[in-house]
Amino acid sequence: MTDYYQKTVNDEALPIVRGNYADPSIVKVGNDYYMTHSSYEYMPGLIIWHSTDLIHWEAVGAALKEFNGIVWAPELVYEQGEFVIYFPANRMNWVTKTKDPRGDWSRPIPLEVNVIDPGHITDDHGTRYLHLAGGHVVELSDDGLKVEGELKKVYEPWIYPSDWIVEGCSPEGPKLVKREDYYYYTIALGGTSGPPTSHMIVSSRSKTPTGPWEHSPENPIIRTKSKDEKWWSKGHGTIFEGPDQQWYIVYHAYEENLHTIGRQTLISPITWTEDGWYRIEVANKEWKALDAPVESEEESADRFSEGSLSLHWQWRRTVPLFRYWYEQSGSLKILGTADSGEYSPMLYMARHRYYTFEIEASVTGDAEMQLLVFYDQDHYVGIGFSQDGIRVLRPYKQVGKKPVTVKNKIRLKIINHDHIVRFQYRDSEETEWQNYDKVLDTSGLNHNTLGGFLSLRPGIEVTGKGSAKLYSYHYQGKSDV
Repeated sequence: MTDYYQKTVNDEALPIVRGNYADPSIVKVGNDYYMTHSSYEYMPGLIIWHSTDLIHWEAVGAALKEFNGIVWAPELVYEQGEFVIYFPANRMNWVTKTKDPRGDWSRPIPLEVNVIDPGHITDDHGTRYLHLAGGHVVELSDDGLKVEGELKKVYEPWIYPSDWIVEGCSPEGPKLVKREDYYYYTIALGGTSGPPTSHMIVSSRSKTPTGPWEHSPENPIIRTKSKDEKWWSKGHGTIFEGPDQQWYIVYHAYEENLHTIGRQTLISPITWTEDGWYRIEVANKEWKALDAPVESEEESADRFSEGSLSLHWQWRRTVPLFRYWYEQSGSLKILGTADSGEYSPMLYMARHRYYTFEIEASVTGDAEMQLLVFYDQDHYVGIGFSQDGIRVLRPYKQVGKKPVTVKNKIRLKIINHDHIVRFQYRDSEETEWQNYDKVLDTSGLNHNTLGGFLSLRPGIEVTGKGSAKLYSYHYQGKSDV
């Protein structure tokens, strides 16, 4: 094991999908594992991740190509030879399916139930149920595409001590698994953000998928007990069987003092007691099948050719493809927008506490190429380049432009060092970076202060009546320095 692995296993948690990937739902099909998460306002939505070892994950597809509303905690299942996702959006639950999770998914079908956080289970007789937040359940049709019967409340949550510092009770994210004689009901309590000790995972079980439920003596299964821990607001778990009959739980959490990145996906091993309850495996015991090193550093770069955009790139609500096209020279041409209402940067998922993000670009006409650290249209910072010069960008505050002579192409760089953001620029033919004399603290640009469960992400936008060409990008991230 690497030193990083040994350090992290002491926390009984491994980060496996970094960035704003909350509310994980996982399914095993043969020797393959697939997972999806809340995608909120970002498009493409419901990114599909694949792994064979539970450590190394690759984004291989997206279930939503059109905005269907703000997407909250989904449920990914494999049923009757098809992959199915249930998800809440636009005050309604929806279902989409496919035979190939890397390909196209069906147009979402609305379900006539509006309670969030679906969790699917099929009983021994083939009856399908959709459990929902607040302890509710509704029966589904045999094909899982329609609601049958009335919404019922069948679960009352485990009661935590009244002096615990949490955001609120908020029983949500129910996930169900059948093991031997019992249906195991895993649910989150305590609120999804707020104080570091807010979220938790608890478990109950029943001989039927609708109760009555017996609460686990191991509760809470997972909880952040102190702000001194590495992971905050741990919650929203799904248990599953991995290789060699070893069981695990995937869940989400904020990294300590890092709300800007959003909630990241973690994994922990679980063990079963003699009387049939599960709990987190003791620290420092070897995890079966998880002996691959976990990287604390990551580098990704690309030059823009046809179809080269990875699923780390997303937009908010719509993908304005009419503004983008690939050129044979190996660049992405971006048409500027003069209407502030059309302001929709392409956003890259930041995944580390420390990172640099660099682009190479050129501008034509009355256009400004903007490299941003973006939360939403009202909360961002950045650096912009036009033929008139270079400036720092902040909403509602006009900053004068600094004249810059560019012979070839401009390189712009953002350095985010634990929320402290600074900007650099240079001509692509030069080797020395120039610092822009403006350094900003972005630690407040997060859900706890702004809402929306979004994350602070590097972004690229072009404004004005001209256009710009994007030749390459480079992301370098580290979790520890």
